[in-house]
Amino acid sequence: MAPLSAGAPVLIAGARVTGRAILGALQRFGAAATLCDDDPDMLRPYAERGVPTVDPAAAVERIADYALVVTSPGFQPSAPVLAAAAAAGLPIWGDVELAWRLDAAGRYGRPRRWLVVTGTNGKTTTTSLLHAMLVAGGRRSLLCGNIGDPVLDVLDQPADLLAVELSSFQLFWAPSLRPEAGAVLNIAEDHLDWHPSMADYTAAKARVLNGRVAIVGLDDRRAAALLDTAAAPVRTGFRLGEPAAGELGVRDGQLVDRAFADDLTLLPAAAIPVPGPVGVLDTLAAAALARSVDVPAAAIANAVATFRPGRHRSEVVAVADGITYVDDSKATNPHAAEASVLAYPRVVWVAGGLLKGASLDAEVARMASRLVGAVLIGRDRQVVAEALSRHAPDVPVVKVVTGEDAGMHATADTDVTKVDSVGDSLGVRVMTAAVAAARELAKPGDTVLLAPAGASFDQFSSYADRGDAFAAAVRAALR
Repeated sequence: MAPLSAGAPVLIAGARVTGRAILGALQRFGAAATLCDDDPDMLRPYAERGVPTVDPAAAVERIADYALVVTSPGFQPSAPVLAAAAAAGLPIWGDVELAWRLDAAGRYGRPRRWLVVTGTNGKTTTTSLLHAMLVAGGRRSLLCGNIGDPVLDVLDQPADLLAVELSSFQLFWAPSLRPEAGAVLNIAEDHLDWHPSMADYTAAKARVLNGRVAIVGLDDRRAAALLDTAAAPVRTGFRLGEPAAGELGVRDGQLVDRAFADDLTLLPAAAIPVPGPVGVLDTLAAAALARSVDVPAAAIANAVATFRPGRHRSEVVAVADGITYVDDSKATNPHAAEASVLAYPRVVWVAGGLLKGASLDAEVARMASRLVGAVLIGRDRQVVAEALSRHAPDVPVVKVVTGEDAGMHATADTDVTKVDSVGDSLGVRVMTAAVAAARELAKPGDTVLLAPAGASFDQFSSYADRGDAFAAAVRAALR
């Protein structure tokens, strides 16, 4: 039986937001879907509506009963259900693979053209900018993927183009994807607790380059190296410097397209609302994708002029006593934290969290000259402290230690700020202590910058929760 024929038995791995989207699409086209999740509370609402459900152990035992497994992106190939499916020779698709196949087959009408953004950092800003450029150019565009709604949830809406942000997890499970154009912004160590190696992580990202147009960040060594092996017939890239023929870049303070035009000026770099080089690079990437579908320069410039970055992305919280407080909680890996720090001349760096297996020695070495102090939080704060001791030994460091870490001791050049285990939530207490310590280190002209370099789930519910806690602590301290 074909995997998507009417009545085909399909197992859905994961019953959260993505699982719900998968279920809706499969039911629409008549597949017989069963939901599997290791959390019975996630399955219960589906079972109450009459949707077949199964626990993972039973799914493994019955794996041969299914024609297809569609997985939520967070599941690794080693997950028991997926390992059993692979051993049984069953196809395993992610939600993006399912969406691509359904769309390409015309199951939702005329197929859309997908413009896909991936990379370690800058995906959300770039994809949002791209969508704004498409809309400004009069195109019917939908924003989806790893930002906003799952792709499966928007395919029944009228559109010609999809501005799609995709993570390495989503791309790993989407081997058939062939977008109209795809961009790899950059590649740095991240999610090495999920991917077996950097090579595997990079290979997943490179899947966006197998469509008609491949676009890469030429200033990023790993991303640039992907261009030579990209399957796309049209290959180009973007850089901070002056572009060669066939590239986009910056000349005399203007963003210039020499890839999809002979020599087209797009907009002044000074008009970009995202600070630092990263803002220019994200805008160039979005412009490259927009130009690949003939969006005019005026529309690109108009979109940038009215664009506002999302929350917790280099967001100025307050300016007081000559000190600027910036929330970049979305900087959840070392590469993103480095880009954030390098946007400012003097930084008191608030960092730490879950590093997800990434090293940050190289990033700390490159940002050392900008650091005037560091306040470290979270489970992996000691890893950050050790990198600072190796590459920025003169930078004063304060560690924020929770009550359960009372056994830690300060080294000769490190202060430890204790956080009691009573009162407000752990995150609020941590950020209150962190902001107080940062204010002690900062002088007029400095930026107190939350750019954690790690995930938030050790002490916060999300990067947004972490950013909100930082902003609240800053405002409370300045009253």
